[in-house]
Amino acid sequence: MTTNKINRTFATLLLIGVVVILAGGIIGLGLAPIAPLLVAIAWVVLLMRLSGVSFKDAQAALIKGIEAGIAPLFLFLLIGAMIALWLGTGVIPTMIWAGFKLINPQWFLPTALLTCALVGMMIGSAFTTMSTVGVALMGIGTTIGFNPAIVAGFVVSGAIFGDKSSPLSDSTNLAAAVAEVDLFAHLKNLMWTTIPALLVTLLLAFVFGLSGVHAGSVALKTSDMTHLITPTWWAIVPILLIFVTAMKKVPAIPSLLINVVVCSAYYLFSGRSLKTWSNLVVNGFHTTSHNATLAALLNRGGMVAMMDTIMLIMLALALGGLLSNLGILRAVMNPLVSKLKSQRSLVFSTLVTGIATNFLVGEQYLSTMLPGQLFKEDYKRFGLSPLALSRAMEDSGAIANYLVPWGVAGAFASQTLHVPVLSFVPFTFLALLSPVFSLLSALTGVGLKQSKKEV
Repeated sequence: MTTNKINRTFATLLLIGVVVILAGGIIGLGLAPIAPLLVAIAWVVLLMRLSGVSFKDAQAALIKGIEAGIAPLFLFLLIGAMIALWLGTGVIPTMIWAGFKLINPQWFLPTALLTCALVGMMIGSAFTTMSTVGVALMGIGTTIGFNPAIVAGFVVSGAIFGDKSSPLSDSTNLAAAVAEVDLFAHLKNLMWTTIPALLVTLLLAFVFGLSGVHAGSVALKTSDMTHLITPTWWAIVPILLIFVTAMKKVPAIPSLLINVVVCSAYYLFSGRSLKTWSNLVVNGFHTTSHNATLAALLNRGGMVAMMDTIMLIMLALALGGLLSNLGILRAVMNPLVSKLKSQRSLVFSTLVTGIATNFLVGEQYLSTMLPGQLFKEDYKRFGLSPLALSRAMEDSGAIANYLVPWGVAGAFASQTLHVPVLSFVPFTFLALLSPVFSLLSALTGVGLKQSKKEV
């Protein structure tokens, strides 16, 4: 593709325009991200044409960006279907019922955080964690009186920790692979920043939990809800199936397909028609209860419900494809890389690049890979272990995507948990704190792996 015609000044002005369009439209004017993303894509295509890049090359770059996200897009459709089936077969209602019975409201937020962290570690997927136990925990938390944004923040934080700490995680494996380090050495080194971030998040969960609900009204609310929900033995089957397929290292798409097929078979053998099943999978679950609270908890899921998210992600991937495949990001970054003068500035630049790329392209994997590709040789030059690079990549590129309204992870979390990204961002403490602790490690030298100490 034609990238040699792009100079740094032009690329910088182009990126500033993208930021103004996105931030001005989404944050300033309160627009849904889809329209500003479309305007940003048009802005890039037209300005690149003025700089000499053909429409054909721009189209190829755009399509290549979307192609990189085909797997997540299909995954989201499967998750929409699975959520509907888990609702229709009583899995999520049973989880909510059990939560009402077992969870102490004052300890709810810490419990939600640790539950999502544990499940995420076992299955290696933040998305699956949020769309299963996360949905149930949102139902429990909002019913007993917590602000949905606070609950979502701790659910997402726990899911991120689990994803970061699991050898089954795609993003964790990607960071280790790009930096060319052993996966388990990467996981061990990652704990220098991830454990402190989790501990602070857990402390804040206790603080918010103690002040978030009024005990007098909780018992009445939960009692009313448990009488409206009938638990089922069946719930344990698809839950165990998720864990078994994860332990067997079955990839995400086949794993979810298996779950959808098994749940569909149970649903049909329970006496429902094919037409009812089809409507459930496509349009989602709708309870027959007239209780408004229960309807708000359970009326969700289905592939159609994921379409707004899929449109958003396709546009974000298209924008990311233009910025990366036409060399715009590299035109801005390469001159800056050559001016780095210390280990501290190198780690700081890696973190900033990962976070900024997330906001520019909205794609988690590219935001993880780009800093690794840009800074790999510089880590060697400054005597830092590749493990220091892989950790900085994951503490920024792999995490910040959950904080971006037009990001793949942020959009998915918002759609699944029914909370706008900008609402839960202030409470997603693990994502906010991980790059802070990574920077502190670079500033103090504590936990910053040097080349001679690499294990």
